[in-house]
Amino acid sequence: MSNQWQPETLGVRAGSEHTEFGENSEAMFLTSSFVFKDAAQAAARFGGQEPGNIYSRFTNPTVTMFQNKLAALEGAEFCVATSSGMSAILACVMGLCSAGDHVVASRSIFGTSVQLFSNILQRWGLQTTFVSLTDPEEWKAAVRPNTKLFFVETPSNPLTEVCDIAELAGIAHTAGALLVVDNCFCTPALQKPLSLGADIIIHSATKYIDGQGRCLGGAVLGKKEVLEPVYGFLRTAGPSLSAFNAWVFLKGLETLHVRMAAHARNALELAQWLEQQAGVSRVYYPGLVSHPQHALAMTQQKSGGAIVSFDVKGGKDAAWRLIDSTRLISITANLGDAKSTITHPATTTHSRVSAEARAAAGIGDGLVRIAVGLEHIDDLKADLALLSR
Repeated sequence: MSNQWQPETLGVRAGSEHTEFGENSEAMFLTSSFVFKDAAQAAARFGGQEPGNIYSRFTNPTVTMFQNKLAALEGAEFCVATSSGMSAILACVMGLCSAGDHVVASRSIFGTSVQLFSNILQRWGLQTTFVSLTDPEEWKAAVRPNTKLFFVETPSNPLTEVCDIAELAGIAHTAGALLVVDNCFCTPALQKPLSLGADIIIHSATKYIDGQGRCLGGAVLGKKEVLEPVYGFLRTAGPSLSAFNAWVFLKGLETLHVRMAAHARNALELAQWLEQQAGVSRVYYPGLVSHPQHALAMTQQKSGGAIVSFDVKGGKDAAWRLIDSTRLISITANLGDAKSTITHPATTTHSRVSAEARAAAGIGDGLVRIAVGLEHIDDLKADLALLSR
């Protein structure tokens, strides 16, 4: 793969391998296992002496093509594809941590991620301290001798807070820990965390990598040496990406840069419009000058991204009335779709987080999150007309 190719070209061409039939679109290998020419080859494949496919739980050509394409876009050496974004986080932690280890995580992360760290993983002996995403001093103070990972989303879900990746990487490395960045909101089209000092990238490919809300999938990216235990966990435990879903994601990556630019243009215009509406008390979007980390975001990201959150005057009742008044925007908690989606985080994505934790993270009852899609911006504004009354 040429190092001279631009990201848009890598999205279309990187990772592709073709069979003897000469197909132009990557082939989909829908098979559970692979046949060996003899017993010696089977032994060599299983023993790692010969590269090649064995069993689709951990080796499949279509999945490999997806892994290689996404790794090329992120500037990563290695990629482990998984069955969902949450399984990517689980595989990362299970591969790199043990009972008694400690993780420092932003309190401004997806509600299910909070549950994973504070409930399930805690029961298995992993300790997690939640801190402010944007306060480096809290990260320094939280470090323990057994700290293995720093875990962040930037921009965060749902308030689009932005951390200084390079600064956090320095704090993590001084502590002997690895910095894990969930890059779901930006994708490599808008942000390259590894180039800023992060060690590992997490993706929910379900979101913008697919781009049309069709399939579940995830990925963990970084140096091969670092991620070998993560791959080992996948091989044994089996939270594997299907070949069909990998093929869908390959097609999604071909248009990623075009889509993300269009999403971001719509999102910026909608955020600017929302700031002018009588029913809105505050808008959260990194592309706005009013965003607390606007300057930082514009040094780390190519744009503000596609997620816009805002506080509706009148709390939960008003937020629900707005959501129920929409006729175009889809009422769903998923994001990353060509279709715009709207949700009330306090009662959906973060409903399993305690009220105290939601308050600490700044998620109020009047907060609404929109994942801005590819519809015409005038139609999106018209669908939110209740805010102007």
